[in-house]
Amino acid sequence: MPRIETPHLAMPKLSLGTWALSGADCARAVAEAIGLGYRHIDTAEMYGNEEAVGEGLRDSAVPREHLFVTTKVWWENLAAPDRALEASLKRLGLDYVDLFLIHWPNPAVPLKRTLAMMEVLKERGLYRAIGVANFTPRLLAEALATGAPIAANQVEYHVMLGQDPLLALCRAHGVVLTAHSPLGKGGLVDHPVLAAIGAKHGASGAQVALAWLLEQDMVAAIPKSARVENMRANLAALSLRLDEADRAAIAALPKDRRFVNPAFAPDWRH
Repeated sequence: MPRIETPHLAMPKLSLGTWALSGADCARAVAEAIGLGYRHIDTAEMYGNEEAVGEGLRDSAVPREHLFVTTKVWWENLAAPDRALEASLKRLGLDYVDLFLIHWPNPAVPLKRTLAMMEVLKERGLYRAIGVANFTPRLLAEALATGAPIAANQVEYHVMLGQDPLLALCRAHGVVLTAHSPLGKGGLVDHPVLAAIGAKHGASGAQVALAWLLEQDMVAAIPKSARVENMRANLAALSLRLDEADRAAIAALPKDRRFVNPAFAPDWRH
């Protein structure tokens, strides 16, 4: 599994996302993914599946030190990230996570205070790296200005949603951009442009969408899947090589399609 290495972390390029997975199905998917070669599992307290993820991690029988686990504190709990992480670790059955993220920004809670509290948790050995999720360029710059060692920003990013300003900022500061919803919540898998590119390479449109992300510097992706055949297909995207014509066709697609935009989301324009 290729990894992105920075001074703050060494993170696999491809992860198993677990949003909307639950119970025995979630535990099975996590264990099967690890059996196939995945080493990064992404969850969050809001997903309500940390216990199942922890069960899957244990069922995999892969030593903890060979796994990379991400969880997130919900935006309504940013005043007490210590309690949130302690509860997450208890549910996961882990002593630490590799990456601990602010799930969404909350303008009512001072960001500097939250990050300062999170940094103390590292001194206690409860996580290896911290970061944010769903932060715009302005908000990421604000987080970086606090002096906190921001390692990653997890945002929606795919062939029909551009993130050029954010990517430039991330690369300038050694921050990994982790693409959530890399297949547009499934809305991109049958796109005719992607399907045509895939046919040329003996691949699927979904694999093309993932390959486009995975070939980019400082970009990781976390597609969700509960099916082994899809997990295998996503892994195969790591070896798919696009050519300049493919990239030009993808560049010509609209870049303003957003699939995740809750009422509490920040102003994406800034």
